[in-house]
Amino acid sequence: MSPLRTGILLTNTGTPDAPTPLAVYRYLREFLLDKRVIRIPRAIWWPLLHGVILPRRCFYAANLYQKVWTPEGSPMRVWMYQIAEALQNFFQEQQLPFVTAVGMHYGQPSIRAGLEQLRAQQVEKIIALPLFPQYSSTTTATSFDKVAAALSIWPALPEVRFINQYADHPAYIEALCERLRHSWEKNGRAPHLLFSFHGIPEMYVTNGDPYPIACKKTAESVAAKLKLPPHSWSIAFQSRFGYARWLSPYTNEVLQELPKRGIEAIDIICAGFAVDCLETLEEIAIRSKAQFLAAGGQSLRYIPALNADKGHIQALADIIFSGIHPTP
Repeated sequence: MSPLRTGILLTNTGTPDAPTPLAVYRYLREFLLDKRVIRIPRAIWWPLLHGVILPRRCFYAANLYQKVWTPEGSPMRVWMYQIAEALQNFFQEQQLPFVTAVGMHYGQPSIRAGLEQLRAQQVEKIIALPLFPQYSSTTTATSFDKVAAALSIWPALPEVRFINQYADHPAYIEALCERLRHSWEKNGRAPHLLFSFHGIPEMYVTNGDPYPIACKKTAESVAAKLKLPPHSWSIAFQSRFGYARWLSPYTNEVLQELPKRGIEAIDIICAGFAVDCLETLEEIAIRSKAQFLAAGGQSLRYIPALNADKGHIQALADIIFSGIHPTP
């Protein structure tokens, strides 16, 4: 019996279509109306969002996107397509009947469009792989919601499997370690390594979101594999939005404190981001670096995301194969 034709749907948060206030407005509106992301009652949130936040935020965020936009478009979209293409080539080399597609929570290409692309290729099975290594209800669960909603109108459903995280999958940890080794061999190693993860409100964790546990697993697994001394690395959380209490310590506050402790050179890796995007290229590589230097630091080196590196492609293939043949 020949193997089933399998579609691999790679999902991520999404991106505006252009670094303009109007495009950013449309993107942020879709993003900030997701009830998984913002859990404020709609009667309160709707007028606040449309009357205060979006009119101001779209201009501010558009300026940030302009700093990292590439001739090919948004960095996230560019890297997602490159990963899909590299995985497709990998599967073809292995003579596997797999086809890949990209779907975003917000903006284009949508998850619905990605699934339709797979349906047009007559797949009999779909594996959804959100490129969020650490599960969170704000990210991974949104992928599940949107995949389920899109498939709800299909008259004939294929077999569907959903990979909900790979925070400490050996292949992913090895890819991160190899990224660090390569950077250190090329540029030297700073005295301190900071793992900066995207934050979420503490209230979400109180209500059962296991995200910080997964972040800790990733950082501890990398540190153990590289045999890093306990004092030479730490974890922080970035991208705080609004006034609620978020997971701490906050990355910007850690960057203020490290020089006071005599740590004047650091490396930062954002091990929760599979691809480079606004939060890594602008927030960390540009803004956080400036904050660290202003606080008395001498060197902050951002270590890029895995993106479409060969090691990342092999790791994602291993994760997909694990989803097809889970360990008993």
